Amino acid sequence: MQMFRLALVIMLGLVSPLSAETRVPASQAEISLGFAPLVKQAAPAVVNIYVKRVVQTRASPFQGDPFFADLFRGRGPTRPRVQNSLGSGVILTADGFAVSNYHVVGEATDIRVVLNDRREFAARVVLADQESDIALLQLEDASTMPFLQLRDSDTVEVGELVLAIGNPFGVGQTVSSGIVSGLARSGGAMGSARGYFIQTDAPINPGNSGGALIDVNGALIGVNTRIVSRSGGSNGIGFAIPSKLVAQFLTQAKAGKTRYERPWAGINGQPVDADMAESIGLMRAGGIMISELHRESPFFKAGFEAGEVIMAVDGEPVNTPSEMIFRMGVAGIGNQSQVLVFSEGETDTRKVRLAGPPNTPAREEVETGTDTPLPGVRLSNINPAVLAEFSLPLSSNGVVVTEPGPLGARAGLRPGDVIRAINSDRVSDTAEALRKLEKSGRWMSLSLERGGQSLQLKFRL
Repeated sequence: MQMFRLALVIMLGLVSPLSAETRVPASQAEISLGFAPLVKQAAPAVVNIYVKRVVQTRASPFQGDPFFADLFRGRGPTRPRVQNSLGSGVILTADGFAVSNYHVVGEATDIRVVLNDRREFAARVVLADQESDIALLQLEDASTMPFLQLRDSDTVEVGELVLAIGNPFGVGQTVSSGIVSGLARSGGAMGSARGYFIQTDAPINPGNSGGALIDVNGALIGVNTRIVSRSGGSNGIGFAIPSKLVAQFLTQAKAGKTRYERPWAGINGQPVDADMAESIGLMRAGGIMISELHRESPFFKAGFEAGEVIMAVDGEPVNTPSEMIFRMGVAGIGNQSQVLVFSEGETDTRKVRLAGPPNTPAREEVETGTDTPLPGVRLSNINPAVLAEFSLPLSSNGVVVTEPGPLGARAGLRPGDVIRAINSDRVSDTAEALRKLEKSGRWMSLSLERGGQSLQLKFRL
C-alpha cells in the first residue's frame, strides 16, 4: 500500500500547469486534484468544430425497392445535399490559428468553431493537405485566444502519461488519459493520411479527430487522427499526428502559403529485413534500400545510387519510406538534411538539399473541345511535379489525364491515367494526343496505365 501511494505521488507530481519542470505535489489537496489543474490549463484551447459541406448525391426513382435499387445504383441525376459533421481542433496561436484534420474540415463550405467558454467563431481553411490529414484554420476576428504550446514530438518517449481532449460522439468536450504506447507507427490513417504517428492507449472515439494529445505539462505533442477498431469504438489503439509536422504547417501558413509544400524524395525503396541485412553486411535489420531514383531527385543529385541503404535523416533512424518522408517534411523545403547512408560495407553522411518536385519540362496542359469525341478531358505532360501530384511511378512519362470530364468519366477514365496510345498509335505529349483525339472516328481505343497496370478502354462514340 505504501508503494502504491508513492507511485501515485510520483505520477501526479508530473502534472505542473505552469512549469515545464516536473515536481512532487506539495499537499494532500494537490494529490486529490489528479489531472484537474492540467485539464483546466489546456481545455480552453481545445475547440469543437461544426462543419457543413455540399455533396452531390444521386436520386434514384427505385430507392427502397429491394431489387431495382441495387440494379440502378449509381445511376440517375445528381443533386446537391448539405452534409453536417463535427470534430475537434486545437488553437495554436493567440491570433487564432488552429489545427484540425483534413477529413474533418476539408472541402467545407461553412466552419464554426466553438470554444470551451461557449464563444463561437467562423473559420476558414488557410492551408490543408489530404495526404497528411492536416488542416490549418484561421478563426475570424480572433485575438488573445487561449492556445497550446507545441512540444518537439521527437522528445516524446514510450510510457509517458498523456491526455486526449476532444468532442467524441458530439457529447461535448471530454478528457481521457493513457500513455504513449508506441512511436514511429507507419501506415494508413483516416482519410488519405499516410506517414508517421504517435500511438496511444488514451481512449479516442469518433469526434475526437483533430483534438489534442498533450503531455503532463500541458504541451501539445500530437493531433488525434484515427483509431484502430473493428466496432467503431476505442479499443486502446489510437494514433496522433506528431506536433513536429504540425509546426511545419504552422510555419508555412504564417508565411502565407496556401498549399502545403512537401519535399520530394524522387526515390523508391524498401525496408531492409534481416535476410537483406545479412546479405549486404549490415549488423542488424534497418534502413531503406534504394531501388530506383529519378534523375531530378535531390538524392540522385547528392550522389545516391540504387542498392545503397538510407539509415537515418537528421540523426533520426528511418526504417520505412513513410518515416523518411516524415523526416524530410519536418525539415522543410529549402533546408539541408544530413542523411546517413550505408554503401559497400561502410557508412557515410551526405548532405541533401530539400526541394519540391520540379515543374519542368512544361506541363503544356490542354483540354479537349466539343469537336473531339470526349470533350472536357484535361491532359498534361508528365514531369516530376505531376508524378508527385498523382502518385505515379517514377518511370512514368508521356501524357496523363488530370480531369476526365463528364463523358470521359462515364467511359471509364480517371485522374492519373497515363495514356500510352490512342487507336494503337503511341502518344508522347499533349499536342500529339489532342491531334489524335480530334481525328478519331466512331470507334475509339485507349491504351492506359493505371496503378502500374496496363488496361484498354474500347467504346463506340
